[in-house]
Amino acid sequence: MSRGGRDKDRDDPERRCIATGEVQPKRGLLRFVIGPEGQVVPDLAEKLPGRGIWVAADRAALDRAVAKGLFSRAARMPVTAPPDLAALVEAGVARRLVDLVSLARKSGRAVAGFEKVKGWLAEGRAKVLLQASDGSERGKGKLWTPTGGRWFGCLTASELGLSFGRDHVIHGALAAGGLTDKVILEAGRLTGLRGHDDGNAAVGKE
Repeated sequence: MSRGGRDKDRDDPERRCIATGEVQPKRGLLRFVIGPEGQVVPDLAEKLPGRGIWVAADRAALDRAVAKGLFSRAARMPVTAPPDLAALVEAGVARRLVDLVSLARKSGRAVAGFEKVKGWLAEGRAKVLLQASDGSERGKGKLWTPTGGRWFGCLTASELGLSFGRDHVIHGALAAGGLTDKVILEAGRLTGLRGHDDGNAAVGKE
């Protein structure tokens, strides 16, 4: 299983994490490159030139890579990594996720609010259920993970609100297609970076 609980896809390229030594699909890893001045640069879009250095999307793994000088070992040269690299990466992944959900909303593939989300779940339209990490557990428990879909609770109510043009949002849902697969990818990474349980906090129906 890869990060986020998905079955391993044989067609998904694999890379080795410099912190854990484990080989796993790229979707559960973060790419870094070394800049011209020997600095560690996050490549969250995986488009920057240069040899990639991969670290699991996990806060402890990133902290270990920085503390143990593992980027220098992987690059085979002295490099510098900011001590707050994990926090910087977490913020960057969160921004990417918020932007993706916002784009999904603008394309009509995402809704927010308890009643609208519940309606999509009941109709089988929802592929992903997003619930704020700081929302009421009682309220979140009244909804359920889409059948064959995913649940994520890695964004705060204010972050989820940004995606929908509101101050705060507790419940959101995305339909299949469009940017939803990218949302699942980034939400899985943010779940690892923030240490949230990528399970179903919504304990209602399946």
